[in-house]
Amino acid sequence: MVISQEKIEKYGITDYDPAECLTDEETINAYLAESLASGDQAEFLEALSDVARARGMTQLANETGIARESLYKALNGTTKPRFETILRILNALNIQLTTQYKQATV
Repeated sequence: MVISQEKIEKYGITDYDPAECLTDEETINAYLAESLASGDQAEFLEALSDVARARGMTQLANETGIARESLYKALNGTTKPRFETILRILNALNIQLTTQYKQATV
């Protein structure tokens, strides 16, 4: 469904930005865990990008030593960033990846 510009202005409709809702560690953890569980790399990178924007890309760039433009490129979902880059981003965000076995399906 396409919403006309007139209705957007009349009703004050704005684009939804998930980064605005990522205000605490519990929410961020659940958000990233769900995106990672999907198995879709682009989805996880988009979620990680949302978290990075919520925390501040400039600060993240300073903490990782990766230029802001490079961070946006790495997290845009169309590239395949190096695992080292992802680990640097997660570390700067104080996020730790863990593993566990999946339950077997019968």
